[in-house]
Amino acid sequence: MIADRPIVVAGAGAIGCFVGGMLAAGGRRVALLVRPRVKTEIERFGLRLTDFDGSERKLGAGQLALSEDPAILHSAGIVLVCVKSADTADVADQIARHAPEDAVIVSLQNGVGNVAVLRERLGGRRVLAGMVPFNVIAMGEGRFHRSTSGDIHIGADAENTAAALSVPGLSVRASADITGVQWGKLIINLNNALSALSDMPLAAQLANRDWRRLFADQMAEGLAALKAAGITPVSSTPIPMNWSPTLLRLPDGIFNAILGRTMKIDPEARSSMWQDLKQGRKTEIDYLQGAVIALAAQNHVDVPLMRRIVALIREAEAAGNGPPRLTPQQIRGVS
Repeated sequence: MIADRPIVVAGAGAIGCFVGGMLAAGGRRVALLVRPRVKTEIERFGLRLTDFDGSERKLGAGQLALSEDPAILHSAGIVLVCVKSADTADVADQIARHAPEDAVIVSLQNGVGNVAVLRERLGGRRVLAGMVPFNVIAMGEGRFHRSTSGDIHIGADAENTAAALSVPGLSVRASADITGVQWGKLIINLNNALSALSDMPLAAQLANRDWRRLFADQMAEGLAALKAAGITPVSSTPIPMNWSPTLLRLPDGIFNAILGRTMKIDPEARSSMWQDLKQGRKTEIDYLQGAVIALAAQNHVDVPLMRRIVALIREAEAAGNGPPRLTPQQIRGVS
């Protein structure tokens, strides 16, 4: 039975190590398909999972199976795909070669196009889309810190895979409209680039009205593109998605009161795109803003701010000097 077999995390970076570690702490059998550096780190230090609420869990390396070899997929009941979007095709080929035909494949990746790539490469295998709302920071020495709140959502299925992945401290919810949920998360993830360009923690950025107005203007472009395409994004918070630009533009006191009731953010929370620039890696800008720009072009919607942000991220990638610490005015291209 699938439930009796291990959950294998394919691409255990920050999100994969945190989710896999939480599942192992909750009593699930877990294997991590990891890069050599991460394997060495976990073997030396174990896993230390910390949370924005102050909670902490520690696991020894022996509580999980660790491997650089995709053959570790051979007995998987569930495969959680956590690689960067650009690596989806490669990991799909590894799954096709090594994982059992009846394994459930769950994409816990940014963007909206990964499931299509997985299904194309994996034929008739069962592939579920997913959405991870929270940020995880790799702190070093085996520590992975969840810095924002929210529950994981995956597509609903007859086997209730969501329930199989839910453990104390990690809730996974089944969604009947996972496509809308993914687009809703992508619209929120447009802020990843602003975080990366600013070099500011998310909480400090959201506390500044100039930054919020910039985020609101970019979000409004994205929502216009989705509306023209007939896509209805689903909010992962109690606040309807279409209200978000207006709320972001509110004065600080009113906005902060609303945010405090709907989302918890660690003071040091950073975006994954910030981490990519910091470490000299290529970002996922093509799978976030790039996906919206492509949709906008198909439906004749102009998104000039988003195009400028993409250009600035590509400049930062090429420069290789980390986050460029731009101001909202510099991002807008005004003095």
